[in-house]
Amino acid sequence: MKKIAIIVAGGTGIRMKGPIPKQFIEINGKPVIIYSLEVFYKYDNSIHFIIALHSGYFSIWEKIIRNYPVFSEIKIVPGGESRFHSVLNAVNMIEGESLIAIHDAVRPMVSRETISRCFKTAETDGCAIPCMEISESLREMTSKGTRPVNRDKFRTIQTPQIFRSDILKAAYRQKYRMNFTDDATVVEKAGYKITLVEGNRENIKITSKEDLFLAETLLSRNPQ
Repeated sequence: MKKIAIIVAGGTGIRMKGPIPKQFIEINGKPVIIYSLEVFYKYDNSIHFIIALHSGYFSIWEKIIRNYPVFSEIKIVPGGESRFHSVLNAVNMIEGESLIAIHDAVRPMVSRETISRCFKTAETDGCAIPCMEISESLREMTSKGTRPVNRDKFRTIQTPQIFRSDILKAAYRQKYRMNFTDDATVVEKAGYKITLVEGNRENIKITSKEDLFLAETLLSRNPQ
């Protein structure tokens, strides 16, 4: 089945308060988004890419891509007012049956093993969501204070989240809801079962300066 990767890069850099969005910051001379693209390409160079990008940064992408001609034919769609709308714009570009991976541009350290596990599981189960066990203790905030909770019952969720195209398209016909925090939430709300698979610990989402420092360290030690 054809494989497609939607790279969500609609952020504007508000959290980092930098001059450019996180996905364009360079680590060891390479933009974060390029690392994310390359790991998918190295897993399977026949993957079709679609990038959901804020329209105000199209010109930055055009400058970047001059140095990476292998990605020059990637389709670009404008990002929307939320992640949901950005993904919807990309999904609307897809025709025919396929497996669709949706990945945060600012997760440059996803492993090929994680991508492979997700595609293989999605092909049989219809979807695959990478996750990790929680190592720290957790406490729940309540109106009466806080209380400990059993961390074994919880998982942190990563991307790529991969779905059969018929499932994803059906899910994205729903109206937007504020609690659609990721694609798994959208698909589950449409009535489909979610399958979790093992992710990789290094697959962090760069949202802060501390995350950026960690990514720089890890990618310097283990270039993709």
